Amino acid sequence: MTMTGAHLSNVVMQALRLAGYALIFLAGIWFHSSGAMAAMAEYAEDIRYLTVQHLQLTAISGALAILIGIPIGVLLARRSLGILGPVVAQVVNLGTTIPTLAILALAMTVMGLGTPPAIFGLTVLTLLPIVLNTIAGIKSVPPALIDAARGMGMTGWQILWKVELPYALFVIFAGIRTALAINIGTVPLAFLIGGGGLGELIFTGIDLMEPGLLLAGAIPTAALAVAVDLLGAQAQYWLVPKGINPLR
Repeated sequence: MTMTGAHLSNVVMQALRLAGYALIFLAGIWFHSSGAMAAMAEYAEDIRYLTVQHLQLTAISGALAILIGIPIGVLLARRSLGILGPVVAQVVNLGTTIPTLAILALAMTVMGLGTPPAIFGLTVLTLLPIVLNTIAGIKSVPPALIDAARGMGMTGWQILWKVELPYALFVIFAGIRTALAINIGTVPLAFLIGGGGLGELIFTGIDLMEPGLLLAGAIPTAALAVAVDLLGAQAQYWLVPKGINPLR
């Protein structure tokens, strides 16, 4: 990079940093003037309790989605399935168009009210990006790499664990990050079927027309989504090997 290019890059970074500081300052002013700070102090105990519920729903449904979604994605990416794999993948892709409330309503119809239908609905919703990204990641493995592994005498399972999954890991992580962000943002809807979470504050605030109560639930939800995505980004950075990680 030339001196001019380096100077321009520094100027841009400084401008972005100043813009970030300005946004944080303005957000602080809005946060104070909107009454959100007072509301969060008033409902602090409720926020702590409901945040734990929120995280439990996300952790359980997210873990189930990862444990189910990755094997399904690996299976659907198998060339041995022929045309069946892409057809099923398209059906899974169509599942992303189903409204979240419809999934939760179907779960409630079958399983009743409470935590189990909420976890089921959230797992189904979280499953889709993980399955699709796993398929994309496995299919991105160069055929020459697989042929070379076969030439070295590797079995199908060895190729999967030592070649395909490591190569696809970056794309799979991207799907997991997207899925968990969607999950955290959707958990408030679980309140509507008795699942708990920060949705209790959000929907109660809407019903009572109290913006402070609504924000006391909405702000922690947004903060949780950002925090989990940052943790996912760190895991993606450190767990994906250097040779196939474009960030390292």
